[in-house]
Amino acid sequence: MPIARYNGKTYFSAASTVQISREGDQVTATKQFAMDTISERNFARVKMENRQMHRLTTYIDELYRKHRHLRLLTLVNLAKNLGLQTDFVKVRLIGTVAITYRIKPPTLHVEVSLDSIRKDRLETVFLSNEQSSRFFVKYHDSSGAVLHDKQIGAWEKVEADWACISNKTDETGFRLWKAKDAILYRGREYIKGFLDWAGLDYEIGPEKTRFDYDVEILGS
Repeated sequence: MPIARYNGKTYFSAASTVQISREGDQVTATKQFAMDTISERNFARVKMENRQMHRLTTYIDELYRKHRHLRLLTLVNLAKNLGLQTDFVKVRLIGTVAITYRIKPPTLHVEVSLDSIRKDRLETVFLSNEQSSRFFVKYHDSSGAVLHDKQIGAWEKVEADWACISNKTDETGFRLWKAKDAILYRGREYIKGFLDWAGLDYEIGPEKTRFDYDVEILGS
């Protein structure tokens, strides 16, 4: 799923259309993501629009990313105790992102087109490849690193040539490769009723209009 950040605002897609075709043993699905929703921070049910509130949430986000030992318990509990929450609000469409998935097991080739989203003040685009953290609990990569559960971290840069997220026994999972023109991150978080994700995400710059990558599906 694409996520776009513009001048401090983060845009998501709440609506999409899909077209599917088949040629031989390859299935192609093209999904048009309408970028029509933003995340808004609320403090004790009050919308955060002034600079002080924005600085507070930015500070918490920076602490969350940079200080591993504070991440899950201290900062999440702090946010809850402050009444800090995230709402998703429909807004004016800023364009669409077209993602084509060419499926030929065990490989999923992904082609991302960013031609049709607004470029003005675009800071970065994230491409998330995520599943439930309750099932995907193991990480390993080409450097020999093997991590389980909380060891995986919440948002860590991948330096290895490839990285893999899988279930405990490696029967099911997916592998992505480091890309020259993108940053690859790993992450896993689970807090009941609050967070539940595990995956590998790319971050690409605002100048990019096309980005391709492969996903190897384990156990296919």
